[in-house]
Parts: sequence; C-alpha cells; structure tokens
Amino acid sequence: MAKRKRTVEEYLMHLEDKGFILSEEAVGFIFFGKKLTGASDELVNAAIEVTLKVKQRFDGSFYISLLEAFQHDQVKNRYQALRYVEQKGILT
Repeated sequence: MAKRKRTVEEYLMHLEDKGFILSEEAVGFIFFGKKLTGASDELVNAAIEVTLKVKQRFDGSFYISLLEAFQHDQVKNRYQALRYVEQKGILT
C-alpha cells in the first residue's frame, strides 16, 4: 500500500514534533507561496524541507524561488524535487 502524502498542515506539525517551530509569519508565507504558485502540498513540503536543509532556518525568498523553479521546470513530486535540487547543486 502506498504511503499517504502529508498535507502542509500535517508536515508543519511533524516539523514541530521534531523541534522545528516556525513563526506565524513563516507559516503565513508558506501558504502565500502555495497559493501564488499553485503548488501541490507534496511540492510545498519538499520546498520547506530543502529550505530548512540548505538555510538551516526558514528563508521565505529562497522557499518562493524553489516553488517557482519547480513550477517553471514542471517538477511534479517530492522525488523529482529532490533530484532537481541535487542536479542544480542546491542540495548535495
């Protein structure tokens, strides 16, 4: 059976459980970026994950840039997103 994808809300709760507590401003920005780009929850979660790994904190402009790049290059899921950032040298 395939693993169910987490919603953005569930992913944020998962991060909080792991000790990554984001400010209300950051959470608002996450949902703003999701709406701006029309990204799926899976891609938003991948963008949050990459942002935190690369920046060691939430960086709104980096996050939005990732979502826009995913949209521009037709990245469809987490696997493709992680491969994309590795190929671009963003995440090694």
